Amino acid sequence: MTEKVKVAIPLLPRRPGCYLMKDKDDKVIYIGKAKNLYNRVSQYFLRPQVGKVAAMVSHVDHFETIITKTDKESFILEMNLVHKYYPRYNILLKDGKHYPYIALKKKNDPYLRIARNDFDKNFYYFGPFPTSSYAYSVIDLLNKLFPTRKCANIKTEPCLYYHMGMCLAPCINKVSEEENDKLFNNIKTFLEGNNPEIVKDLKEKMVEASNNLEFEKANDLKKTLDAIDHVLSKQGVENKDHIDRDVFAYTTRNGYLSLAILTYRKGLLLGKESYIVEEFGDNVEQISDLIFQYYETHSLPKEILMNIDGVSEVLSELLPTKFVSVTKGKLIELIEMANLNAVQSLDSHFMSARLTDDNSSLLEDLGNRLGIKTPYRIELFDNSHIQGDAPVGAMVVFINGEPLKKMYRKFNIEGKEKRDDYASMKEVMRRRYSRLIEENADFPDLILTDGGLGQIHAGSEVIEELGLSIPVFGLFKNDKHQTKGLMDKGGNVISLDDNKSLFFLLVRMQDEVHRFAITFHHQKRSKNFTKSILDDIEGLGPKRKQLILDHYTDIDSLKNATVEELSQYLPKEVAIKVKEKIN
Repeated sequence: MTEKVKVAIPLLPRRPGCYLMKDKDDKVIYIGKAKNLYNRVSQYFLRPQVGKVAAMVSHVDHFETIITKTDKESFILEMNLVHKYYPRYNILLKDGKHYPYIALKKKNDPYLRIARNDFDKNFYYFGPFPTSSYAYSVIDLLNKLFPTRKCANIKTEPCLYYHMGMCLAPCINKVSEEENDKLFNNIKTFLEGNNPEIVKDLKEKMVEASNNLEFEKANDLKKTLDAIDHVLSKQGVENKDHIDRDVFAYTTRNGYLSLAILTYRKGLLLGKESYIVEEFGDNVEQISDLIFQYYETHSLPKEILMNIDGVSEVLSELLPTKFVSVTKGKLIELIEMANLNAVQSLDSHFMSARLTDDNSSLLEDLGNRLGIKTPYRIELFDNSHIQGDAPVGAMVVFINGEPLKKMYRKFNIEGKEKRDDYASMKEVMRRRYSRLIEENADFPDLILTDGGLGQIHAGSEVIEELGLSIPVFGLFKNDKHQTKGLMDKGGNVISLDDNKSLFFLLVRMQDEVHRFAITFHHQKRSKNFTKSILDDIEGLGPKRKQLILDHYTDIDSLKNATVEELSQYLPKEVAIKVKEKIN
């Protein structure tokens, strides 16, 4: 315990709030909340600690507190502060995108699409699907079973789907409101699991086709029935109450915690998700944090089912939904199923080799090898161009050995020497760190360039020019373009042969920045090429040009498009001119 901590403990308020633990470099390493700041913070230093908590306490040089009026305010403040500082000892869920929904248009001609949120009131939403492939399987099946509109935009003549009986063709037919409502209700009923009539009809058609020796048709019908069974029946338990609910359960083992979530919508189990994290402090507090983070990017159901003492009480003030705890009956089986998934996920985690890759230990080893403090935050840079065409720069961020994609950055190279990789590296890094200086933001512990000595010198010059003291190293490749280790600005190679886990961690980082840069370069180059080739085509104005760009994201896909495909978005005579221009 430092002298600063000894002096500060008696001054702690006995009120709710948040506390920020800081190391000797004044960097925030842990953020927590408390109903009583004195009781919570003092116990870190006045009681014996073990494991990760002990490691954190050993690095605390001093701390700060922020008083709030209520526990609820401290909970929200804690999450905001964590997302600002990303302390290395706080447990954070990885960046997660919203689960996909199946969106069914309510009025006029019903059509289906995948959506990432459920905000548009003109659509009925089914989901979300924790397993994205389920959503795409279901939507493919629905488009086969029901005569939905398949075109993104209505055209002036019927497409192949109409002639196959798979579309009502609102492009040429005036479909009645009653017929559209019937189609909408049939699809909605099917999604809610009430599909016995459809299954019965398909079975009768399959038997009829078989009796008529139409074995190919019978086999196609059997595949459709199998798909229905797989997608809507075998996903999980069906609850007759048709309530949207999420079910949570957790288990712990050897210092790790597994939290499982089962997602039920309209009474159907759509999938499950599991999160494995290291235990840190009180389980109730940690689970509450994880669930609150989860709902920052996922929609709230009508009710949350869990039997975790203390968590419901904490979250009921923060999440506007119903919390249910059960001890018997049908719903207890859902808790048991979630618990089985939590146990299984944790067992699988322990069986996998990933547990041997302790990122904290690997990063400490990396710091020791480079002669710097442990690099918990690493920023990597890469540039991409083809003979100066569409030059771009890219930066990715790894915190605690894991990628944080929302902090990635793209750079369009603006300098005159677009073929000069070193000048491009200087430009990108100068823009990046000048911006951080202006915003008084946090700097990385380590900068890695994807390249040799020239790139390292370019980066180091910028850092010195800006008056910063961030170490810059490069990922060194051999003559076969295979990563061999790290290089410092003196040209010395730091081999990683004796620590394969650290080597593979750095290779994953290098692959990620390279992937990000190449993807951005391809997008820019293809867009530039496509834009120029679509210029000066009679009948192709800005709106139609944008429509083509939205559907054909690169020149290769546009080359492969037929006149008939292009005619789904353009008048046929314009589609022909586009095809002629491309050819």
